[in-house]
Amino acid sequence: MSHRSDIKEKQKQLVAQLNAQILAGPGPPTRSLIGYCLSTLYQVGDSYSMYETVSKCNEIVRNKDDSPSYLSIRLAAIVAIGILYEENGRMLGALFTDTVQVLVKGLKNAESQTRCETMTALRRLLVGLGASATMCHRDIYKVAKLALVDRSMFVRTSAAQCLEELIKESAYVYMNEFEPLIQQAVRALDGSTYEVRCAVAKMLGTLAAGTQKPKPAVTKGKKPSFDDAMGFLANGYLQAGSWGGARDLLKGSASSMSIRNVRIGVTEAYVEFVRELGSDWLETNMTRFINKVLEIAVHPKATTNHVEAVYTRRCISFIFRSTIGIMLGEAQQQVAVRELCNIVSKHTAIIDVMANDGTNGNNTSTDVMLSQHVLICATQEIGSLLRSLGTSASPLVAEKQTSIVDPILGVLLYPSQATRLSAAWCLRCIATALPAQLSLLIDLCVEKMESLKASGEALSGYSAALSALLGAVKDCPMGISHAKGNKIFNVAEKILRSVGQNTKISIFRTQSGWLLIGALMTLGPSVVNSFLPKLILMWKTSFPRSMRELEQEKQRGDPFTWQLALEARAGSLCAMRSFVAHCGPLLTEETKRKIMIPLESAMAMMGLIPEVIAIHGPHLKAGAAMLRLRLYDILALLPPSVYEGSFSALLRELVAEFTLTDNPANTTTSLLRSLCHQDDSALLGSWLRETDQSLVEVQLQGHSASGSGSIEHDATTIYLQSPQENVAPGPLPLGVSVIDAAIALFGLAFPHVAMKHRLQMLKHFDDCVKQAAKNAQRQRAIQINVFTALICALKGLGESKRHLGGNEVRSAASELILSALTSSDITLRCAAGEAVGRMAQVTNNPTYVAKTAQLCFEKLKTARDVISRTGHSLALGCLHRYVGGMGSGQHLRMSVGILLALSQDSNSPEVQVWALHALSLIVDAFGPMFRSFVDSTLHVVLTLFLQVAPHHMQVHRCLSRCLGALVTTLGPELQGNATAITTARSSCLTCCAIMSHHADVQVQSESVSCLQQLHMFAPRHVELSTLVPRLCCYLSSWHLILRRSAVSCLRQLAQKEAQEVCEIASRCSKPNCNEKFGVTIGDTGLEGALFSILDKEVDMKLTSDTRDTLSHIFQALALNKLSFWVALCKSVLAASTDTVTLSTVDQQQQETGDDKDANDDDTFTARKKDSKPKNVILPRWPTRVFAVDLIRRVIAMCRQSDANPAHFDLASARNIVRSGKKGEFLVLHLSDLVRLAFMASTDNCTQLRMAGLEALQDIIKYFKDVPEPEFHGSVILEQYQANVGAALRPAFSATDAPHEVTVRACEVCSAWISSGVVSDLSDLRRVHALLVSSLEKIKEVNSENSSSRPDHSESASTMEKLAVLKAWAEVYIGSVENKPAKKEAKSSKENLLSLVEPHLTVLANLWLKALKDQAILKLPPELIGHLPTPDGSFFTMETMSSVRSHYSYAWPTIMHALALWLAHVDFQDDGQDEEDAKIKLVQEERRKRLHLVMGVCVEALCSPRTSESISVIVSCLSTLDALLSSAWTRKTIGNDQVLGVEILNVLHRLLLTRDSYPSQQIVLSVVKKIVQAAKFHLHRDGEFTEVQELGEGGENGELITGQSTVFAVLEVCMCVLVRQMPSINPTFRSTSQEQISTNKNLTQQGAQLVSTATHLLGEVLSLCSERGSLTVLPTLLFLLVGVVREGTSRSNASQPSYVTVTAAALQTLQSIMTSPFLKTEKFIREWNQLLQSALVSVLELAKEDAYDVISLMACVALFLLQAPSSVCNTPKLLVKILEFFAMCFNSNDAKIKLKCLTHLSRIFRHPEALLSRSFIHKMAPLIVQYLDTEQQEMTSDDVPVVIEALSLVEQLVLLTEEVHRDEMAGMLIPLLISKLLVDPRKADTNGNRSAPKVSLHQHCLQRLLQIGPKYPQAFKSSLASNPQYKLSLEAAIRQNQAKIQHQQQQRAAVASVTKKAQAQPSIALKMDFSNFGKK
Repeated sequence: MSHRSDIKEKQKQLVAQLNAQILAGPGPPTRSLIGYCLSTLYQVGDSYSMYETVSKCNEIVRNKDDSPSYLSIRLAAIVAIGILYEENGRMLGALFTDTVQVLVKGLKNAESQTRCETMTALRRLLVGLGASATMCHRDIYKVAKLALVDRSMFVRTSAAQCLEELIKESAYVYMNEFEPLIQQAVRALDGSTYEVRCAVAKMLGTLAAGTQKPKPAVTKGKKPSFDDAMGFLANGYLQAGSWGGARDLLKGSASSMSIRNVRIGVTEAYVEFVRELGSDWLETNMTRFINKVLEIAVHPKATTNHVEAVYTRRCISFIFRSTIGIMLGEAQQQVAVRELCNIVSKHTAIIDVMANDGTNGNNTSTDVMLSQHVLICATQEIGSLLRSLGTSASPLVAEKQTSIVDPILGVLLYPSQATRLSAAWCLRCIATALPAQLSLLIDLCVEKMESLKASGEALSGYSAALSALLGAVKDCPMGISHAKGNKIFNVAEKILRSVGQNTKISIFRTQSGWLLIGALMTLGPSVVNSFLPKLILMWKTSFPRSMRELEQEKQRGDPFTWQLALEARAGSLCAMRSFVAHCGPLLTEETKRKIMIPLESAMAMMGLIPEVIAIHGPHLKAGAAMLRLRLYDILALLPPSVYEGSFSALLRELVAEFTLTDNPANTTTSLLRSLCHQDDSALLGSWLRETDQSLVEVQLQGHSASGSGSIEHDATTIYLQSPQENVAPGPLPLGVSVIDAAIALFGLAFPHVAMKHRLQMLKHFDDCVKQAAKNAQRQRAIQINVFTALICALKGLGESKRHLGGNEVRSAASELILSALTSSDITLRCAAGEAVGRMAQVTNNPTYVAKTAQLCFEKLKTARDVISRTGHSLALGCLHRYVGGMGSGQHLRMSVGILLALSQDSNSPEVQVWALHALSLIVDAFGPMFRSFVDSTLHVVLTLFLQVAPHHMQVHRCLSRCLGALVTTLGPELQGNATAITTARSSCLTCCAIMSHHADVQVQSESVSCLQQLHMFAPRHVELSTLVPRLCCYLSSWHLILRRSAVSCLRQLAQKEAQEVCEIASRCSKPNCNEKFGVTIGDTGLEGALFSILDKEVDMKLTSDTRDTLSHIFQALALNKLSFWVALCKSVLAASTDTVTLSTVDQQQQETGDDKDANDDDTFTARKKDSKPKNVILPRWPTRVFAVDLIRRVIAMCRQSDANPAHFDLASARNIVRSGKKGEFLVLHLSDLVRLAFMASTDNCTQLRMAGLEALQDIIKYFKDVPEPEFHGSVILEQYQANVGAALRPAFSATDAPHEVTVRACEVCSAWISSGVVSDLSDLRRVHALLVSSLEKIKEVNSENSSSRPDHSESASTMEKLAVLKAWAEVYIGSVENKPAKKEAKSSKENLLSLVEPHLTVLANLWLKALKDQAILKLPPELIGHLPTPDGSFFTMETMSSVRSHYSYAWPTIMHALALWLAHVDFQDDGQDEEDAKIKLVQEERRKRLHLVMGVCVEALCSPRTSESISVIVSCLSTLDALLSSAWTRKTIGNDQVLGVEILNVLHRLLLTRDSYPSQQIVLSVVKKIVQAAKFHLHRDGEFTEVQELGEGGENGELITGQSTVFAVLEVCMCVLVRQMPSINPTFRSTSQEQISTNKNLTQQGAQLVSTATHLLGEVLSLCSERGSLTVLPTLLFLLVGVVREGTSRSNASQPSYVTVTAAALQTLQSIMTSPFLKTEKFIREWNQLLQSALVSVLELAKEDAYDVISLMACVALFLLQAPSSVCNTPKLLVKILEFFAMCFNSNDAKIKLKCLTHLSRIFRHPEALLSRSFIHKMAPLIVQYLDTEQQEMTSDDVPVVIEALSLVEQLVLLTEEVHRDEMAGMLIPLLISKLLVDPRKADTNGNRSAPKVSLHQHCLQRLLQIGPKYPQAFKSSLASNPQYKLSLEAAIRQNQAKIQHQQQQRAAVASVTKKAQAQPSIALKMDFSNFGKK
């Protein structure tokens, strides 16, 4: 970046160069760039020459040179003038009048591009000068007003934008030109494009809004009033087409399309009017505005015919949706609903007036006919508002007097069918928003229908309402009861049976009955199944049973009976269609066969309908068309094979339908645009559906009745359609719908048609098109329908992988398609191109692609007309798109060359558009294969961007798409630094920069998309500092497509660079952003702006991307900005005006415990904002729910393993913060978290309450163990008891609380009670009382034998009951099993139990019922029918499928709690007595309970699905563990060995499939208890003291797999051991040592598992017989030796886990060696051999250096000391043992020596003389030799060894016989004396090296002093034999005595000092303070 001084120095040259560029005639993008460069230059440098530059530009404009070469120079000057004035307007004030005159005069005789740029320059001048340009306003106004009706559309757009700026400052317009300008604007809308309509609408909106603003102030007269402004707008709408324009030109009446253009523009102006004034104005003037808008609907000119009436209603709905639906908050929307209801009540009062006057309802007055449109608009808007409000709208129906339901019900009696259907849809919206109202509304409608059954309108209205409400059931999670479905079916059946009773209302009854039955089908198979036989019979009787009966019916029918018959049969078919669509499980082959009977009759009837119409009149055509529509609909849902036999007749009807054979109207299908590829939207204009105005803009689409969908066209949409967008359903008119259905069915049937029939149909299509050649409009309609059907058929062939046919079929299809490529209709050309591609996809002729491509090449080379070139260009692109790069690669070079040449044809922009579009298709299709053509294509694209005029928007749009495809093709190559890549990347970035400054929003959107791709492939080359501010500005764009693109790009950027994006966004300024939308980046940064978007946008894709963007930013930054995110979410939740917020809680009251019975709700108050910012929408409930979800996510993120533990440690967090270290911790925001959860959980929105309760549950879960540092023994959550209680109470206290809220509240209750946070019983009782109240409700329901509330489904009731039972189960489990709490653990546990115990009997009974239900649900369907009572305690057969999910959620916990209770009472109920006379029945009941619980548990463990959570597995295992805790259960298992084996097998399988430590731990616990049970059964007292011959193995020792407990236990143990120590597995021996070394390390948890398994191995022997033990023992010893081998490996031996394992293995070996089996003589020899083998295996390990010798020595010593002496007394084995010990003793490691001596000490005392003697003979000489060897240096490790060796020799003295004992003592005494030091004090002065010898000296001296008196003779002999010994001993004794005396003196001195200190003080105290501080 250059310095200002450098710029000033070169400014003159720079200005000259830029002026020279203007004179060079640059292209459009360069012109703007020159202007901005000049502006920036003058802003940074000196501005003195700016006047000169502007004057030069004025001179250029004045020049009258009209040559084409001078045009670009003039345009550059105009653009430069506009930009200079816009950026530096006030500095050019003296020149602006001259400039305006120059520009205005230049408009005379100027061509369109100059006119457009001049209007743009004038607009910029007005922006720059503002109010300073007042003197020229009139001149500018005149030319702009004239340009507003220019023949060029882009000039109109520029003129409208110029006028919009003028209006903001000009009072002249309001004084004299208000009405003329509106009239001129309306003329501008005639024949307008989308861009013109948007610009004119904004101009009109700004103009009308100015009447309500103080600025600009008028100096003469006054501004038009609100009524005047709205009147002029309404007049513009109503007088469309009569103010000149097309009428003046054609001298006739305006076309319907012209009128539609005007009305859509005025409709958008209404919206802009409100947007300009803001939401605050709308809130204040809502009533006036609504009434003014609805006045349009009652004007006769707006509803001249049905189609215009529908268009007007859609326009009004658009106005309401865009203003009330978006700009108002929830509270204001509720006010709007009430206002609309008042309007509804006012207009429905006409019915009462008519009734009082005696007016006949069938001859409705004009007022009624006009009022119906007001009622339709009002009811539909009410429904839309309620859908968006959701359960927040509950105040609207809270009180019956002010409820909105009654006005809507009143509309159901209105004479108009459309009005009644709209009211029915509104009721459906009420039920969807407020599910609690669903059943109430159904009951009310049924009651009204019964009481008003004599009225046709009442029957029609209330049946429609009932149908709509039934359609809402699937949107309401709680549903309705099955009884209501059966009741409504009976009502419908009764209505249909009474059709013939009153001919006046027969039609109403027929329609109502079948409409109800069709709606009932949406309830699903569970409801329909009960009356399916009746239904099939009704369908069958609705149609003639034979052709003869059909002929008779035709002969005797009259017009009325035929009308009635057509209605009845259409209704019957509609009910069938609904059945097939919603009851799939009931659609068996048998049902299909039965349904086909009436369907075949209907198809046969189709051929006779034309004759009937000819006989009885054309009024039957509508009924016949509806019948065909219903038939086509249901056949489309059935597989074609079902009706394959009727193909001929069916296809004849279908082809006649869409070729308009019997239809004089030129009706076209609406499916063509949807069947064409979405990329073709650039040609078809279908991109208008992606705009904010799509609801009205769709009216201008090309097909018949486009945008004229209305609810009265098909009554079934009120229950079939669930609109995704928040607008009423709008089915198309019947004529279009029938053709659409016929084409869709044709596409499904065509792949199954024979080849000859295909050929016939294709030829017939061609004939139909040729026959209509005389009528161009009809020919176009037939062609569109035919091509739609053909594309649909080709698509069906492609999806079913079938071919089109042979040469004749292909030729016929090709001829038909290729002829349309030269059609003058754009839609037909697109369809033909699509068909070419689809044909290439399904043809089996390899030459077809080549021939078609060659044909296109020839046409493009030779043809010169635009139509032929465009059509064949698209055909070429579609051919490559559907064949792909591999199938058409040989034609790529030619295709690219031709299309590049066509794209540069500047004489025909249309050809450029189609060629570029085809080129983009080819680039997309070939991908990387297009790489060799990228450079040339990119060069052409960049050149065209620089040259093509901006008003050719279509060319720029196609260039943008082509650039996006090229970027995708280059892909990751863009990161490279090669010259070619650098050039390509630079070209791409240049194109993006040009696109970003283009006026068209689609081009700007594509620029964002291209930059998004560039950032993905080459992130270093995309400057975020430039891109992010642009995106932030686009967030406030007027255009939806730009807002979508901006959020989509931010979504991608936030995934990797969230922090940088947020930082740039917070710094960027947005002077050009649209502030009317209110999305500004303020203190809350980009995050706050994105949150506000969620409240202002209704587009689903945009809001979804916004949520994703916020989620990505949150994921990346939340942990580092905790305070910011918590505050942001808190502001979102607390911003609502009706939000309940937490007030200060009296901490003193909590601490003292006073007033504990006070209501928790008293501590909370509602607090409202005193003021709010201007035009701000308060957060809606979905946004608040999202904020709560973010809070939950941040809690989970802080809980992750890699997060800082201080997040959940208050003391650590405070210390870190106080120390000044950076960091934010969640625990410091706990009060805010609780506040947020409370506010959410007490809201009136159900979804928000659910989210709040879930958040509260998370807080309890994660913070329950966080201690309170200031109060020892307390937890931090203890202070929030009142908060939790107050948050939970509304979910239990409200009688109409939703089931799902109650369920969630129960979970929170159980979590709170079980958490151990509160230990005081009185505090716990508050929340406990809530659970008690829920339990009481269940008891009441059961006592009344009622399974559900009347207002919800049985499934919902079951869910609530199970949730309550599960919550109680969790509390009970926590009270029994929880580890002690932090303080007063014992009392806390007792408190919990004391709370649960009073209800345990009831709970246990309910738990048992729930478990029985779960057992029934797990049965196969074929077995359920054989049960005596298939209904469960909490469900019925009908609700079985819907309750499975509820049981799967609750049953594990319930089963665990039930098992704990059964174990506690030992399977006895209170009052049961073992001594009772009915003991057998009691025992049987106990057995049933055991089998029930164990059966359900084992069934779940037998087939655990991969999706089954580990918590379910742990619950099942815990249940088994609890059951086996009962002595009775163990006794039962012991008696029933097969049951125990089954459980063990299940556990073994579970170990194989689950690698979870908690589950494996419980598995081993269960196995241990099963072994105990078997052991107790085999041994009376459970102690294994003697061998039992009844043990497993018997006399032959065989263990039968599947029947042996021992074998099953061994399987489990083996599985655990091999899982933790894989090398124990024998098959693992073949692996290399490297593989063994890479085994996973054994964790401490794994060590516990292995230890338990090894202990179980020892227990197994107690279950065997003598012979059976021999079968098991080898396996046991092998496994134990394997464990020892693993545990003693040198790499593992030092790890604590392996030490634990080794100790457990040795302990088990010891139990085996001391087994009672060794006391019997029968198989002692075999036992000894097996033990010897194990010992040899251990000794073999000792030969390797890889194992720890100390552990092996302990194992061998265990064999020596514990095993029978015969095991080790074998000579060969004994020699090995002795050699092993000798090797250990000779080791250089002092630890090994010491351990060896320790073991030898025990071995020498072995009672077996032979064994001990052998060891003494072998080891004693070695020990003496070691002691006799003088050690020069001795370490501290050597001293214990020498001492132990001396002790061992001393022990040998005692073991020696009395005769030789003196001799042995004589050997010991010299050894002791030899270790004495001559002078220990001198040794001390030598340092630490001699300290060990001093220690040894002291030990030897003490031993000598003790041995001397015992062996005096030997002592004397030793001293006499060596005089030196005597001297050494005497010296040592003297030194010892001196040391003792010295120590005694020191002790005496210390005692003297202590005695003096304890002496009494001289001054005595008169008061006794000894008890101070004691209580």
